Amino acid sequence: MEGVATVVKNAGSHYLLSPLPDWELFPAVLRGKVRLERSGATNPVAVGDRVRYSLEGQATEQHPAVIKEVLPRDNYIIRRSTNLSRQSHVIAANLDQAVVIVSLYFPEVKLPFLDRILVTCEVYKVPVLIVLSKVDLYREQVPEQVEAFRRIYEGAGYPVLETSIPEGEGIDALRERCRGRVNLFSGESGVGKSSLIKALDPTLDPKIGQISEAHLQGKHTTSLYEMYRLGSGGYVIDTPGLRGFGLVDLEKEEISKYFPEMLAVMDDCRFVPCTHTHEPDCAVKAAVDAGRISADRYNSYLGMLEEDGKFR
Repeated sequence: MEGVATVVKNAGSHYLLSPLPDWELFPAVLRGKVRLERSGATNPVAVGDRVRYSLEGQATEQHPAVIKEVLPRDNYIIRRSTNLSRQSHVIAANLDQAVVIVSLYFPEVKLPFLDRILVTCEVYKVPVLIVLSKVDLYREQVPEQVEAFRRIYEGAGYPVLETSIPEGEGIDALRERCRGRVNLFSGESGVGKSSLIKALDPTLDPKIGQISEAHLQGKHTTSLYEMYRLGSGGYVIDTPGLRGFGLVDLEKEEISKYFPEMLAVMDDCRFVPCTHTHEPDCAVKAAVDAGRISADRYNSYLGMLEEDGKFR
């Protein structure tokens, strides 16, 4: 028997498949030929991939289905493996939305890291929702910083949703935005991805970690890539907390095109192409000086240009 199903869990060399939208899980393994054909990434098959499989009888752990082919992807999110400079890792595929979760504090947000994820989503045409988590811990103390964050990213065209699990704030709105969609939940370690998933559907039990008091960084809790079905409708892909995010297959001259606020004005630059660094009459630099483009976002862009190959 042959069929088509979606990868809902990646445990290294073993997978769980389901014929979405039906939630009927069964085990599968990867045939060596597929592994070689897609050897450009550390993982030839990603959660969210639609695959063609073969199976004789009923799938069991001792007798799993065999993945024969990975069908063409609508989109995907990929990052450079920071410890393998020439290899990349596909985080997830065939996404309706990337939910990028950040906390201004506990742990403190790193805007260059966030901007890398956003650039990658722009490159691979994945819509983005930015979720500010744990706002109950800092919003009253630093309301101006919360508003400044919103101005930067809403000004760039990204919706921003504030959430607090203890107060129940934003949970219903997030649940509604995830309904009927395949959603990737991503962010740095400790920002509360797994806790938010459990808040969306208390019947789910993703691993939940704690913040290291010594370094105020999240302990690495989620080690597997896994999709969950939400009782309210839709699916959530939980990912390991990321500590680095390198850009893949992107030339330096192209990077500015994936900052929406830069793309909107760059046609007015005097020179084409323009790096938006030293050229005279640069519309992007003028917009930064006038406050129409965030200086923080512009500095993230400069950092991507100046990298010495650590992530590229």
